[in-house]
Amino acid sequence: MEILKVENLCKTYGKGEAKVNALKNVSFSLEKGEFAAVVGESGSGKSTLLNCIGALDTPTSGSIFIDGQNLFSMKEEKRTIYRRRNIGFIFQLVSELNVEQNIIFPLLLDYQKPDPKKVNEILNLLGLAERRYHLPRQLSGGQQQRVAIGRALITQPKLILADEPTGNLDSKNSQDVIDMLISASRHFKQTILMITHNNNLTSSVDRVFRVSDGILTDLGGTANEALS
Repeated sequence: MEILKVENLCKTYGKGEAKVNALKNVSFSLEKGEFAAVVGESGSGKSTLLNCIGALDTPTSGSIFIDGQNLFSMKEEKRTIYRRRNIGFIFQLVSELNVEQNIIFPLLLDYQKPDPKKVNEILNLLGLAERRYHLPRQLSGGQQQRVAIGRALITQPKLILADEPTGNLDSKNSQDVIDMLISASRHFKQTILMITHNNNLTSSVDRVFRVSDGILTDLGGTANEALS
């Protein structure tokens, strides 16, 4: 079942001599439950791609479909609601909220009542049950990222987007976070698209894409061979 379809996506910034083609006719798709990584140098267009897919930025041309819905054919208000309910983002935590409150925050924003069983399932999956009432400052960097993953999972979105989820972590915590994402992908049949500059973290994902100068290349599923 196809969850994400990107067709001929282009994003241009500026005009004339200052014109920058950040994305050049990018096309690919992801199936339900697939965990894919996008690698590339800084400034290659990775974050622009993720921001367009997450409807945080508007493409210059091309189409993005999530579960068959064309994101940019919707009016802005409808697109905002659709994004809130169908796309999960791994972002920084709200410092004033504890672990459980951070995880259920997206539901409260959408005026939905959290399911205690689902909250407990996520807390247990991510090894955070004993930390549910801790504030972010009382957690390690790796634990904070696990909470951010839980918050992305709680709405059971069609797609989770992760922009450098291990950027500030050491190698052990980085691998722990990737393992948690893989567990979430398998357990919830969750589709995940992750951006990373660390090729070493892509060995366990289902597919790897490389972005270079705005052009996306599908490296397939044998990550270590493709990146060597």
